[in-house]
Amino acid sequence: MKTLVWILAFLLSISALGRAQSAAPASNTQDAASQPRMFFPKDMFWGWAQFDLAPPHNEIDPNLCAGNAGQYGGANAPCSMFARYMLSGMLEVRPFGRGELRRLMVFGAPSFLFGKTIPQTLYTWSPDAIGIEHSWGGGVYIGKGFEFRVTQHFLFDRLGARDTNLGVADLGNNGPWGRYMTVGVRKSFGTRRW
Repeated sequence: MKTLVWILAFLLSISALGRAQSAAPASNTQDAASQPRMFFPKDMFWGWAQFDLAPPHNEIDPNLCAGNAGQYGGANAPCSMFARYMLSGMLEVRPFGRGELRRLMVFGAPSFLFGKTIPQTLYTWSPDAIGIEHSWGGGVYIGKGFEFRVTQHFLFDRLGARDTNLGVADLGNNGPWGRYMTVGVRKSFGTRRW
């Protein structure tokens, strides 16, 4: 139940932030009142949320259970952490509206996985919570669409009854890539038509 509350809170906050950014400006005059605020400008949040559904025989594999998990108990194998549903998103926060500090930003990107399937053995539409894969970081806008970013990716956090060792097929909580940190450059280009 706690997981459902957190997911709903996440979705509501993303939709509220999106609505706040889609409001039209009050005027187009270039006086002091129309300048963005120094701290916490109106457009400080940017992000997206996405819901994915994986059809049978194409489950999302967070690399928590061995691919042959069905050999260790068949349809009742304890390690059934192959996801049917994924709720993911990204939120960027740019807390400064003026000056050189306006180039700074921090971001977070969680992915929630749900399901209970075992490849070639058990295919269900169960929404059982599997866990959260998340990363966060910071960045600086360099110019001409380039950003310098530092990202920390954490280990997979299991939820509920699946937060224990689930037998021989359990590969641990390293997730697809384990824990790592990257330093990189991102190039953004183009504009949306809507």
